[in-house]
Amino acid sequence: MNDVQYLTAEGMVELEARLKYLTEQKRMEVAERLRQALEEGGDLSENAEYEDAKNEQAFVEGEILRLETILSTAQIIETTAGKKDKVELGAMITVIEKGSKDKEVYRLVGSAEANPRDGKISVESPLGRALLGAKVGENVKFKAPDGEMIFVIKSIT
Repeated sequence: MNDVQYLTAEGMVELEARLKYLTEQKRMEVAERLRQALEEGGDLSENAEYEDAKNEQAFVEGEILRLETILSTAQIIETTAGKKDKVELGAMITVIEKGSKDKEVYRLVGSAEANPRDGKISVESPLGRALLGAKVGENVKFKAPDGEMIFVIKSIT
């Protein structure tokens, strides 16, 4: 997994903050939970708190490793303010689904930063691939789980 991970400057800050929280705070909290579970004694195979703390420790350490890997291969997406001619990484894209009047706004980001609930879509997603390089006024088609969708690009910033 030594591929370049594209991040916005904000995404880089968020991931660095999450890594700092996990390494400096969460790791200590989990270690304290493990210590307390061990002090309770008894058969560790029947100690639910110990088992739960070990699972949380594995998750935290895995997340730390994942974030360190992303950050070690990160490349910041340089974005310029103002309107753009075509969709590029880091762009904010306003679209309307064909047959709808509701505008949707997305930001095209790298996969490590993608969060569809926040309107951040991965350049590697079907919609992200369809949008990349498109211009205002163009229709973009892509396959979604519900079938083919068509969006009209209204603006790019």
